[in-house]
Amino acid sequence: MNLTNEKISVIGAVRSGVGAAKLIKKLGGKPFVSDSGFADKFKKSMLELQKNNIEFEFGNHSNRVYDCTLIVVSPGVPSDSEVIKTAKSKGIKIISEIELASRFCAGNIIAITGTNGKTTATSLCSYLFNHCGVKTYSAGNIGNAFSEITLDVKKNEFVSLEVSSFQLDYIETFKPKVSVILNITPDHLNRYENKLENYIQSKLRIYCNQTKEDYLIINNDDLYLQKNISGHLSKTYYFSLTNNIANGCYLNSGNIYYVENRIKKFECKTTDIQLRGEHNWANAMAVISAAKIFDLDNGKIISALKTFKAVEHRLELVKEINGVKFINDSKATNVDSVIYALKSFNTPIHLILGGLDKGNNYKLIEELVKKNVKQIYAIGSSSDKIKDFFSNQINVKIYSSLQEATENAYKNAHKNEVVLLSPACASYDMFENYEDRGNQFKQIVKNI
Repeated sequence: MNLTNEKISVIGAVRSGVGAAKLIKKLGGKPFVSDSGFADKFKKSMLELQKNNIEFEFGNHSNRVYDCTLIVVSPGVPSDSEVIKTAKSKGIKIISEIELASRFCAGNIIAITGTNGKTTATSLCSYLFNHCGVKTYSAGNIGNAFSEITLDVKKNEFVSLEVSSFQLDYIETFKPKVSVILNITPDHLNRYENKLENYIQSKLRIYCNQTKEDYLIINNDDLYLQKNISGHLSKTYYFSLTNNIANGCYLNSGNIYYVENRIKKFECKTTDIQLRGEHNWANAMAVISAAKIFDLDNGKIISALKTFKAVEHRLELVKEINGVKFINDSKATNVDSVIYALKSFNTPIHLILGGLDKGNNYKLIEELVKKNVKQIYAIGSSSDKIKDFFSNQINVKIYSSLQEATENAYKNAHKNEVVLLSPACASYDMFENYEDRGNQFKQIVKNI
């Protein structure tokens, strides 16, 4: 793909958009970045674009966007937005940032998707491979945009890449060496005409270009995957918390085994895994499978599992004050993630819930809330919906800010109880992103 002197528009000026623009510039192209958001929200992006002499606009999408041969779209831009619909009507090719970056990556891509656990699995994968002496970058929805690091990746090196459904919507030739699908539960349905089947098909695009020389690792316990996986050419491995399997990883009596044709190649105990919870055992099994595909050393794999620490904003212990633990689970942007969080504690929970609702079905956590939660502190645009659903079962109060909710939760909490930020919602109604929400929570706790 030759970008020399090509006019390329980039829609979206957050991390992936800026990374894509910089890559285009490095490769001799002429990027133009456009974002409909107001400039005061993008100070960091503006500085980065100015530093690299990249032209941009904020506040609207002008007609200049369409003066190009290619559009690179950021994952936060909906497919039904006017700028995308207009570009399609003009016949302009649209690709995602991971599609662009993958075309210039000399190394091996381990692409990890799923509704939940992507960030943890992606981080663990890069940590474990590096621990085993294999140079591996971490990119995608986590940390660096893929475009920022793709030119640095050498032939025998790896990229552990967190991939969302939105990024997969606009791929053409994207072909990971290893594709991992952790799970599928209803999420982001507002982006998929509220049709679960559309969301599932988007996720499954991760393996659509793979060949028999590639690998697919999937969750054998996931009913949506069992029903919908088909048509792949790649070698398939499974992981399971409930069933012994022939190829891949499974849990049995507190031990995790990796097998090929039922021959044991690796074994560890769940107690060897630093991360807590069955959902994290599943994440670890997916990563162990990837590691054993490349025959990484068993002892080093176990050492990595023992020393890997939890991802920031995912069940992160912020501080303990007078016996009250403050847990930052800002990454929990859907109900399914909150299920994992509520199952992770055996002490009473003061739950901070709410934000930008994505069509949540709170019935999925109803029983766990009744069992484990003392009070709900509702915030954000979904607070009325949360109060309406839970108020007949548990005390629910609405607060105008995260600070107010956190401070009141601490006032009400007793020793050996937990204040848990696990919102089940997106953050964009009150914060820049889930990281901003989590960082603000941590600062509030530190100031208590």
